[in-house]
Parts: sequence; C-alpha cells; structure tokens
Amino acid sequence: MFSYEFQIALIYNLTIMADKRTALVFGATGLIGNLLVEELVESEIYQGIITFVRQATGVTEKKVTELVADFENIESLSGQIKGDDLFICLGTTIKKAGSVTKMEKIDRDLPLKIAYLAKDNGVRRIAVVSSIGASISSRNYYLRIKGEMEKSILDMDFENKAIVRPSILLGERKEKRAGEVMGKVVMKAFKPVLTGKLKKYRAIHGSDVARAMIAILQTEHVKTVYESDELQSLADNYK
Repeated sequence: MFSYEFQIALIYNLTIMADKRTALVFGATGLIGNLLVEELVESEIYQGIITFVRQATGVTEKKVTELVADFENIESLSGQIKGDDLFICLGTTIKKAGSVTKMEKIDRDLPLKIAYLAKDNGVRRIAVVSSIGASISSRNYYLRIKGEMEKSILDMDFENKAIVRPSILLGERKEKRAGEVMGKVVMKAFKPVLTGKLKKYRAIHGSDVARAMIAILQTEHVKTVYESDELQSLADNYK
C-alpha cells in the first residue's frame, strides 16, 4: 500500500502534466462539502480530489483520495495539503462544540491554520464557507467568529480567494439542526417578499453553493465576498 504522501504527490504531478487541477476539500462530510465533492467529480476541470476527514467514509470514486486526518493536530498535514484549489466547508454548532471557545477553534482557527499550510505549499486559490451576516463587530458569537475568520483569510495572499455567505441551507444533512429546520419553514413562507436588498436572505440549496464556489475559482475575480443571492446567480449560470 502506498503512503498518503506518495498518493498525493502522484495525483498532484499527474494533474500538472494533464493541465488539470487538484481540489482539496475540508468538511467533505457536511451538507455543502458533500455536495461540493459530487460537483467536483463531475467537473472536467478537476482530475484529482483530495478530501480530509475525521473518519473514513468508504468513498470509492476513482477521482477522490480520502485522507483520515487528526484535526486537533492539523500541522501534521503540512506535507499533504498540496494541490491547486482549496475548499473549506468546516463548521459546527454550539451544541456540538460544547462551548464558544471550542467553536472558535473549529470555525475560526482551524480554517486559518489550513489556509496557511496550503499557502506555504503553493496552493493558489481558496474558497471558504462562512455565513450570511458574518461580522467581526457582531454581538452574536457565531457571526463574530465567522467574521474574524473571514478577515484573517482575506488578509492572506492567495491568487484568488472567495468568502461565500449562504443564507439558510436547503438539502439533507446527516445531522439535524432544529434551528435550521425552522428557518427553512420561515424562509419558504417569506420568500415572496424577500426581494431587492432582502433577496440575499432567501434560502439556498447546498448544491448551488457548491457550484458557485467552483465557478468563482475558475476565473479571476476582484470581488472576494459573495452574498447568498450572488451565489444563487452564479450557480444558475454555471455550466
């Protein structure tokens, strides 16, 4: 059995020779991450997809190499986060994290550490899932944490970087989130009045967020932060 390092080097070298990209995905088992991997598999742009997961999922897709990683010691992956495009779809809830401090480590600190390692390894492009309403000045701990994460990522020198801020997500999660389920019901009822500047609050399907992330990294963009309605538009026009 070949080592993870050998597999990654092989995928990366083959990708360069074929003039196609290698995608790196963190959070591949979540709603957006799982749908993102499906979209990447279908994309002709990507020849190799490396997913970093906490537990093996038994993936059998030929284009996908799954690496079981210790997220508590992310620096141990310093030699493995190699590719072209980095997609970070990590996130948790206060219930699952157990405290705001632990949530900060997962939603803010972890994406930043991953991004630094990727940048050091020559990764050129990055797209990170945040949240609608994210702001470093927010009184809501969740939105503040996301805002702090955004600022740190945007301060980094990637060739192309994108922060995506989806609204309430549509699609089936492996874990149920009561607040999100209620949000879907509310958003469906209020969709007709969510127009103009309020359009960004409309619910969006996880697969549309995934397609938008891929579309953004295909071309150079001056814009770096994308609201939910902009993601919907990008997804609708993505071929």
